[in-house]
Amino acid sequence: MNAKTSTSAPDGLSAGLTWLFAIGCGLCVANIYFAQPLIEPISTALDLHAGLAGLVMTLTQLGYGAGLILLVPLADVIENRRLILLAMGGAVAGLVGAAASMSALTFLAASFVVGTCAVAAQVLVPFASHLAPDATRGKVVGNVMAGLLAGIMLARPFSSLVAAAFGWRAVFAVSAALMAVLMVVIARALPERVPHGSVGYARTLQSLPGILWHTPLLRRRALYQGLMFATFQAFWTAVPLVLAHQYGLGQAGIALFALAGAAGALAAPWAGRLADRGLTRVATGVAMATVAVSFAIGAVAVHLHSLAGLVVAALLVDAAVQVCQVLSIRSLYMLAPELRGRLNALFMTFVFLCAAIASGSAAAIYAFHGWDGLSLLGGVLALLALAAYATEFRRPRALAPT
Repeated sequence: MNAKTSTSAPDGLSAGLTWLFAIGCGLCVANIYFAQPLIEPISTALDLHAGLAGLVMTLTQLGYGAGLILLVPLADVIENRRLILLAMGGAVAGLVGAAASMSALTFLAASFVVGTCAVAAQVLVPFASHLAPDATRGKVVGNVMAGLLAGIMLARPFSSLVAAAFGWRAVFAVSAALMAVLMVVIARALPERVPHGSVGYARTLQSLPGILWHTPLLRRRALYQGLMFATFQAFWTAVPLVLAHQYGLGQAGIALFALAGAAGALAAPWAGRLADRGLTRVATGVAMATVAVSFAIGAVAVHLHSLAGLVVAALLVDAAVQVCQVLSIRSLYMLAPELRGRLNALFMTFVFLCAAIASGSAAAIYAFHGWDGLSLLGGVLALLALAAYATEFRRPRALAPT
């Protein structure tokens, strides 16, 4: 087996390559969230009506959803390094377009392109898994996913601070430059990976419904993480409003709060090690229960006007959601190496849809019912995840031990 067709690295990934995968994932996915705290200045500068300002994030998210379905399955069809570089090149073009936009229409079009091409992160994760031996696959996935979550959490404070100093256009220009540098490094450092047994792009897309139907683990894990990531999105959609309205924090203070919450990414490598030790089921239940408890802590903290308590709630939410994600992805990647791109696409598409619904619902619930209503939403979602998890312990009589 030559280097171009190898799907596993017997000695595992080097620390340097693992860092490269993690940084690549983090920077790619951060592009989805840069605009979130900048909606007001962007809308003002581009004369976007206040009632349509939400399109700044909606178009990016729709692009990401399109990329998950249309681009990520290509990881099972064409050489992975080339696919990653093409997607990242598209993201650079979109970021440059966003930075240079002089109208709302061109900015929204660029946002859609950025979102679509940000799915390079979802090609990098299974690529890293392919290069890792079975014994340490959970550890590798956990380390790479830590980079991805850090990108999500650091994007908002980064864009807020850069925009405050240099204006909102600088955020997209800086990201474009960083992505261009990263492309050069990836082109030189990553090995090639040519998928085995490719059946072509059209047949690959046609296979998606069948894979979903015939893979119960995929459906279960997608449901778990969909509910868990919905709690994450609900929390981080509403908490900036709470910090501004009830704690009097400005943009810089909210950015620092988000930086503190980003420490939850440190749980990812730990989750991978638990999975490698066969503790996936137990750790999944603990993560779900932790999210339920964290929303209770957050509710009490706001009532007591305790910023420290709210930080603890943020850390617990972030860590628990990340643990569940790593456990889920590691489980799916153990199924069939030739299907990892499609499994990842189906899994993340469902998770993304749940998160998008939660974002919209959280804003409305907070507007009408305040933080108590938001906390109830998060707690209920976590309990629904626990209820689904409890069904794992039911065994058909035919399979029951005798």
